[in-house]
Amino acid sequence: MEKAKLMKLGNGMEIPSVQELAKLTLAEIPSRYVCTDENLLLPMGASVINDHETIPVIDIENLLSPEPVIGKLELDRLHSSCKEWGFFQVVNHGVDASLVDSVKSEIQGFFNLSMDEKTKYEQEDGDVEGFGQGFIASEDQTLDWADIFMMFTLPLHLRKPHLFSKLPVPLRETIESYSSEMKKLSMVLFNKMEKALQVQAAEIKGMSEVFKDGTQAMRMNYYPPCPQPNLAIGLTSHSDFGGLTILLQINEVEGLQIKREGTWILVKPLPNAFVVNVGDILEIMTNGIYHSVDHRAVVNSTNERLSIATFHDPSLESVIGPISSLITPETPALFKSGSTYGDLVEECKTRKLDGKSFLDSMRM
Repeated sequence: MEKAKLMKLGNGMEIPSVQELAKLTLAEIPSRYVCTDENLLLPMGASVINDHETIPVIDIENLLSPEPVIGKLELDRLHSSCKEWGFFQVVNHGVDASLVDSVKSEIQGFFNLSMDEKTKYEQEDGDVEGFGQGFIASEDQTLDWADIFMMFTLPLHLRKPHLFSKLPVPLRETIESYSSEMKKLSMVLFNKMEKALQVQAAEIKGMSEVFKDGTQAMRMNYYPPCPQPNLAIGLTSHSDFGGLTILLQINEVEGLQIKREGTWILVKPLPNAFVVNVGDILEIMTNGIYHSVDHRAVVNSTNERLSIATFHDPSLESVIGPISSLITPETPALFKSGSTYGDLVEECKTRKLDGKSFLDSMRM
C-alpha cells in the first residue's frame, strides 16, 4: 500500500502530511486520526444550534465614527460581544480588498507546492514554528486532520531566518503587507476595548504597550477532504492562548465552530469580513470580564478548507495578570500574576490542545 510522505516535527516525531494522505483516496482514515471524544463523533450538522444563532458583527467604521452616538453604540456592541460571546466578525475594516485577495491566492499557492518544497520549511528541533502540526505532546495523541504552517512575524527579530526570509517572494511580500494591516486592526480593537472597560488613564499606556510592542504570529491552515469526517477533527477543541486572534477564511468552505452554552455553533464568515476572538491572556488581563471560548475546526468529505489565523499577543517580557484597576473588593483577582508571557509560551509548547486547560491552571 502506498504511504504518505512524512513531515518532521520540532519534537523529533515524524507524522504523515494529511494533504498527502488525502491524495491516497483512502476508504478509512488511519487510527491516529480517529477521535475518541464522544463530543467529536457527532455529524457536523447535528451539534449546531440553528442557522439563526450567529456571532455578533462589529462595524469598524462605526466604531471609529466622529459622531458620538454612533461610536458609543458600536463600542457598547464590541464590549458586549467580548463579554457574552468572545467571538465576533468585523466589517468595513479598511484592509484593502486587493491585499486580502493576494493573501488568499498566495496561501493557496503555498499548499499547492510539492511536498519537497514545503518540507524546506519543516519545524526545527525544539520548535513549533514551520510546516507540520502543532501541540503534539505524545506518540499516542490523536492527530488533527490538517497541515499547518506557523511562524512569528513580529517583532522583526523573532522571525526565523529559515522561514520568513526563504518564502517565495510573492508570498513573503504579501505576508509582510498583511502583517502590518493586521497589527493596525488589532490595535484599533485593543484601544477601543480599553475604553469600553474603563481602564484607568494611568494604566492605559502600559496596557496598550503590552500589545503595541507585542508578538504577532501567523498560522496557515489546510484541511483536506476526509473520507470519514465524522470520525476526525480538523483542529482540536481549544481556546486560543494569547490576546486577540484575527482569522481570514481563504475559500468558501465552512468549518469553524464555537462552543456556546454546551452546544457547537457553526461560524458563517461574511464577505469581506474577519472573524475575531478573545484569547486566554486577554481574559486574564480583563479579570474575566472578557471571555475566551472553546472552538474547533470540523472537516468534510468533499472540499478542502483553508484559513489563516493571525495571533496578537503581549511582548515576551510582559508580566501577565489582571489589570489592577479591574480588581476591586467586589471583583477580586480571579487569576494569578507574576509570570512573563515568554515563560507561559514555553510552558504551553509542551501541552496538547485541551479546551481551556491553560486558563484553568491560571485561576486563583
